[in-house]
Amino acid sequence: MNLLARSLAVSLISFASLSFTAQAQTSQQGNPNFKPQVGQAGKDVIWVPTPDSLVNRMLRMAQTTDKDFVVDLGSGDGKINIAAARDFKARGLGIEYNPDMVAVSRRMAREAGVDKMVEFRQGDIFKTEFFDATVVTMYLLPQLNLRLRPILLDRMKPGTRLVAHAFTMGDWEPDETSVVENRYGYLWIVPANASGNWRVNVAERAVGNFTMDLNQTYQRVSGNARLNADMEANLIDPELRGDQFKFALRAVDGRVLTYSGTVAGNRITGTVTGNGLNSTFTAERSGAPRQIHSGTDANSRAMNN
Repeated sequence: MNLLARSLAVSLISFASLSFTAQAQTSQQGNPNFKPQVGQAGKDVIWVPTPDSLVNRMLRMAQTTDKDFVVDLGSGDGKINIAAARDFKARGLGIEYNPDMVAVSRRMAREAGVDKMVEFRQGDIFKTEFFDATVVTMYLLPQLNLRLRPILLDRMKPGTRLVAHAFTMGDWEPDETSVVENRYGYLWIVPANASGNWRVNVAERAVGNFTMDLNQTYQRVSGNARLNADMEANLIDPELRGDQFKFALRAVDGRVLTYSGTVAGNRITGTVTGNGLNSTFTAERSGAPRQIHSGTDANSRAMNN
């Protein structure tokens, strides 16, 4: 091969290599000129944006503030994160599989002046870490919500607020529901796991210590307390909201006292009030907590395979 031919071959190879690299970078970074179309196909869903009025309502249901970190799963054009940053001063992360939509999101964030507050990342929501979120938003199909459900319950910090457009999470009942222009928004608050056997010690000795056995399904708690060898009573109106646990109990002397505490691992600390009493209590769990969700039932197993 003469010198001219060799030079031409090297030039063609170099050009092909540069073209391939440019195409790979464009594919990874997304097309900056892409124009999203309602109904376009995605990895597991089609893209239909949530109306602005419902976006605002969902963020208000989650009580979003400037102290929150909002993660949008399947963030599309980025409008939820952009609204959270613009209207509530909340930092955020949008996770979107389509790189072209990621490029659109970044462009829209720049145009809204919030690109320093939000990040948009190309990725699979089931393979991306987002467990530092305090608010999680989503508009996904029911089967995806069911796949996410055990992850959200087991990995998110108690008190994390979850808001979804249109679709629920199976038998996990929402804590709040709103309807805006005939579109549904749902709120769940990730509950602490308060299930199991507890030994409760009350600072006011006249009240007396007791044990309690708590059953829990999602955020719903029920249980009984053994006040002494001869007396047992059910917990009255137990309520669990995030890590905040509240219930009433009729003491041995007949007084109905209210217990309000914070669940932190195997310990609950709080106050006891009622009938002139203002005291404190601590509770220690003996043994392991129980599973509080049906994430291992047949339907959920099928969804996760």
